[in-house]
Amino acid sequence: MNLHELSPAPGSVKSAYRKGRGAGSGNGKTAGKGHKGQKARSGGGVRVGFEGGQMPLVRRIPKRGFNNIFAKPLEIVNVSALNKFEDGATVNVCDLLEKGILSKCEYGVKILGNGSLEKKLIVRANAFSASAKEKIVAAGGKYEVV
Repeated sequence: MNLHELSPAPGSVKSAYRKGRGAGSGNGKTAGKGHKGQKARSGGGVRVGFEGGQMPLVRRIPKRGFNNIFAKPLEIVNVSALNKFEDGATVNVCDLLEKGILSKCEYGVKILGNGSLEKKLIVRANAFSASAKEKIVAAGGKYEVV
């Protein structure tokens, strides 16, 4: 079964009705909006997060720390994931995407030192942790910051 083959169970979904098409339609005049008020008006309603004048939750909760909106987060890959490559291979971002270790890479890759490395590799990445550098060199490989 595929996504395009899915459909709701028969009778579980009502057909869309046309609002404001006369008294005989059963939904004429106010078209299901009731009488007057903000939500009955054209363009009426409140913005997202509005709590009727009460101090909104977003403003009640304290802010903590610093959030850099310009940060370019690096994808992380552990040293243990590099064992998927053949001995003596050169590993870069394209290879990681090709092997399925990464699904996307917008800004770059950082190699972390979790796990062990049994292969001699030349690893090219944007950043390395100190333990990752040690493990790559200990396995007989090299690391290159791109």
